[in-house]
Amino acid sequence: MDNINRRDFLKIAGTAAAVTAVAASCGDAVNTGKIADTTTSVSKNIPTDKMTYRTNPKTGDKISILGYGMMRLPTISNQSARESGDEIDQETVNKLVDYAIEHGVNLFDTSPAYCRGMSEHSMGIALSRYPRDKYFVSTKLSNFAPQQWAFEESKAIYQKSLKELQVDYIDYLHLHAVGNGGMETFKQRYMDNGMLDYLMKEREAGRIKNLGFSYHGDIKVFDYLVDNHETYKWDFVMIQMNYVDWRHAKQVNPSNTDAEYLYNRLDEKHIPVFVMEPILGGRLAKLPTHVQDILRERRPENSIASWSFRWIASHPNILTILSGMTYMEHLQDNLSTLCPLDPCTEEDNKFLEHVADEFIQFPLIPCTACQYCMPCPYGVDIPTSFTHYNKCVNEGYIAVSTQDENFAKARRRFLIGYDRVVEPKRQAAHCIGCGTCVSHCPQNIRIPDKLRDINEYMEKLKQETL
Repeated sequence: MDNINRRDFLKIAGTAAAVTAVAASCGDAVNTGKIADTTTSVSKNIPTDKMTYRTNPKTGDKISILGYGMMRLPTISNQSARESGDEIDQETVNKLVDYAIEHGVNLFDTSPAYCRGMSEHSMGIALSRYPRDKYFVSTKLSNFAPQQWAFEESKAIYQKSLKELQVDYIDYLHLHAVGNGGMETFKQRYMDNGMLDYLMKEREAGRIKNLGFSYHGDIKVFDYLVDNHETYKWDFVMIQMNYVDWRHAKQVNPSNTDAEYLYNRLDEKHIPVFVMEPILGGRLAKLPTHVQDILRERRPENSIASWSFRWIASHPNILTILSGMTYMEHLQDNLSTLCPLDPCTEEDNKFLEHVADEFIQFPLIPCTACQYCMPCPYGVDIPTSFTHYNKCVNEGYIAVSTQDENFAKARRRFLIGYDRVVEPKRQAAHCIGCGTCVSHCPQNIRIPDKLRDINEYMEKLKQETL
């Protein structure tokens, strides 16, 4: 398969899809409720001295290529704190941090907005057990709400981060999600109120070691900030990057900008890159079943997710890749991929272009389950609704017509599955279209429209009127 072209790829994909369809026709997937396996067995014998590091050109610090994203910390109910309001399981967080540090991870990323405001506090507890020079702290100025745009309010958020993290300086501070709302919103959040000037002075004073921004949304904001690099002297920038978004971001979501453009602009300015959404909120670990089969055929010993981490880390200007690792198996799988890095070859890159071509053929909702849309004022569980829909698309259980051969199975899979993962009072039918969620979505999804589509599809399934 080393010299695979698109025709060969599609031929193999078709064969794999046929095999998958036969297996599904036996009822296994529908009757058991199981989804396609997205990981591979990870040995506990991961070396502790093989982590891949990148050098911060400003400070000379060696940064682990795998950064621990603390957006989805485990709770006492064994769920992610992004999806649950439960108390964070601090003992488990401590164990995860211990394991990560033992295996060479030294950058930990959070935000005042993560885990319903609990992430910074939890991260501070876990890391304060170590000497300060053992780890690098990355957090964000998450002044999203208009009432937080006043200077004193924004300054209070920054100062609270120092307190919650139990540190007297922050290694990497991001202006959070610049681009959302366009240039006017950016100016109000950071420029008109004097906050950016203040943060630059904090950098001069040493309380911020590196100042940068995370980007979502309006490309005009990104271009403005990069064009004015000589003024702001950005130490790093975080972008969404993976092998699908590299050249297909606009096809996945018309509001996005291809990561190839973003990365190359930063590379030209010699600005190191942080990467978010390496597996698109899990979607690149849960690819359509026949595509997973092709990836496994090429590297049977590796997980599906590992392909994206290897591909990203093979780019030289990447300083770190942030991964939200809720469970030990997530952490171990990523460590096994990057301890050490086995870079992608040119053939691997061509192969992943074909995978990306296949991925965008599926009508997925471009949700990364970041939870910024939550809580919905009317109780709708937006991310889980989208995740269930995408899961059914990936597994071939979206019916187009009542005449479809697998209509009965698709109908049962969607309706029963939805009731299992989302209680009825939190389903798409309860969206009133208020639009509160839209302005918070980094992917610029027209959320009420998508929820309405899901609800209409469900009603047609129930009435068998497709």
